Amino acid sequence: MLYHLLVPLAKDHILFNVFRYLTFRSFMALITGLVISLVIGPPLIQKLRELQHGGETIREDTPERHRTKKGTPTMGGIVIIAAILSTTLLWANLGNRYVWVAMLATLAFGLLGVWDDLTKLRTRKGLSMRLKFGVQVVLTGALLQIVFWQPPAAWLPVLAIPFFKGWLINLGWLWIPFAMLVVIGASNAVNLTDGLDGLAVGPVIMAGGAFGVIAYLTGNFRAADYLKILNVKGAGELTVFCGALIGAAIGFLWFNCHPAEVFMGDAGSLALGGAIGTLAVLTKAELLLPLIGGLYVVEAGSVIVQVASFKLTGRRVFRMAPLHHHYELSGWAEPKIVVRFWIVSFALALLALTTLKLR
Repeated sequence: MLYHLLVPLAKDHILFNVFRYLTFRSFMALITGLVISLVIGPPLIQKLRELQHGGETIREDTPERHRTKKGTPTMGGIVIIAAILSTTLLWANLGNRYVWVAMLATLAFGLLGVWDDLTKLRTRKGLSMRLKFGVQVVLTGALLQIVFWQPPAAWLPVLAIPFFKGWLINLGWLWIPFAMLVVIGASNAVNLTDGLDGLAVGPVIMAGGAFGVIAYLTGNFRAADYLKILNVKGAGELTVFCGALIGAAIGFLWFNCHPAEVFMGDAGSLALGGAIGTLAVLTKAELLLPLIGGLYVVEAGSVIVQVASFKLTGRRVFRMAPLHHHYELSGWAEPKIVVRFWIVSFALALLALTTLKLR
């Protein structure tokens, strides 16, 4: 909004020229997202507390000591969604379709999460996995059509291979199911990770920073040519969205750190995972996502291994899955698990960025 209102004034006054720059608007988006989260957080948390009347918001498949958190309101992800969308609308170039795809993905997955959270409050079980997955497939498939049917000069359905200069695999129409797998997988992986105070939102901040750098470099022809990575025209504007994502997540962490005043719920975890997966697809960094979001991959993988092992052998590999519950039952304090997982996530995000130069 501000981009469209103030950039035209640059021809009359040099002061407004600053609104042309992605770096300026991205940092302002970060600050704005942070402020909005901190401002709307308390009243929204109070409303959620009143709405839920102290109802049970703790998952059944968690360690017993989580029962002490009973009564903590859920659906706090609404704070993050509201901050991301309002901030992006304020600072981004709204003529860019990638920005709209990222915002719509965040909103769509967030609304699905709200539906699931409200169902859990009524039934304790939430939506069935089949229904949830079906809705995710429909939502993601519809959003990706906006990208896929662009003119070939603007978008190519190719897969970029890290570490190798110019290695591109043209997937054709297969790009759509592949991209759907990336987005839906990311959304569900973040959802599985959301089990301790601040655990899921911390790595989101780091992933948002990594994708912000990737979006800026990918969208800049000179930078992309220098680094020998694929140039995606227009993807640079996603840097503003990443700034909003980081700011909103940091603001929410203020309320979600241990001991949490509010849980993000599926409203937040599905939305944030969908946003990260969409960023990976739009910036052609699909194969870097398992590294940037390595923590989420490990958490989701631990569930798969646990279920497969129990069905095949009748034995469990971990004391409880996802992995963070295994460490809880091993005697680790919750803050120690969260901070150590953050450290691992930060290291993986930095490692992913180094691959941009290793071509």
